[in-house]
Amino acid sequence: MDLIKPNTRINFVGKMGKAVILSLVLIIISIGSLIYHKGPNWGVEFTGGTEIHIKLAKDVSIEDIKNTLGEVGYPPEEVQRLGLQSDNEYLIRFSSELVKFEEIQVFQTELESLIEKNPQFQGGSILRVDYIGPKVGGELIRKAVISILLGCVGILIYVMMRFEFAFAMGAVIALVHDTVITLGAISITDKEFNLALVAALLTVIGYSVNDTIIIFDRIRENMKKSSKSGFKDVVNEGINQTLSRTILTGITVFLVLIPLFVLGGSVIHDFAFTLIVGVLVGTYSSIFVASAAVIYWRKRKGTLT
Repeated sequence: MDLIKPNTRINFVGKMGKAVILSLVLIIISIGSLIYHKGPNWGVEFTGGTEIHIKLAKDVSIEDIKNTLGEVGYPPEEVQRLGLQSDNEYLIRFSSELVKFEEIQVFQTELESLIEKNPQFQGGSILRVDYIGPKVGGELIRKAVISILLGCVGILIYVMMRFEFAFAMGAVIALVHDTVITLGAISITDKEFNLALVAALLTVIGYSVNDTIIIFDRIRENMKKSSKSGFKDVVNEGINQTLSRTILTGITVFLVLIPLFVLGGSVIHDFAFTLIVGVLVGTYSSIFVASAAVIYWRKRKGTLT
């Protein structure tokens, strides 16, 4: 199925200057949000402490939940809505000093009693209780960062083996671009950064590099066939030739992600949100950012024809 007509010639290279400005603005906003919020909203897996996931029978404001828990001696560090507002699901986090591991059973019993007696909580239920020690949380942060860095290094090596260094650099710049902007979207929407979102980020990295390599592959083929054409023309031709495939792949991925985002419930809502943002940004960067970086590198080295 050709969504784009075979002879389509969109001047993507001519639009890369504006695309780079757009990317810089998005990156600045993303980094600004991360600085403003003092980093991601780390989940209990990373910070340590106790986290409970509750579902209430009716909508209760976050402030009322904090006040009610504070009155019974368990002031939470943070209360966050999960999923859609109509889900009435909340994630409540307590410090590891307030609720210690050996007190979890007593804490859960008191919380169940509160849900049973308090008019605002009546009809609700506890869906999940997690406890992570502070040392384990620090270890998980280290492993999450290492896994993302190793993913980028592995991709850099793989692309360098298949293409020249400029292409590898373009692919890695696109990955960093996608990761920072996706992290920024998570930060702006104040979503909890947990292990599921680390998995989503790694999936985004894999999706983005797959899209980029397909375009690079076509550019390399065209370089062999059109030795007399300028490099910018070859890049433009390669992007146009793979455009139909890029758009169709994006649409099929969205056909899966949108139902997950809307109907998947609180458990995978944030995971689906991260993938939706990542796929959008990854598709954009495959077309505009990765190839622009290759053109810039060749120009800088004086090998741009």
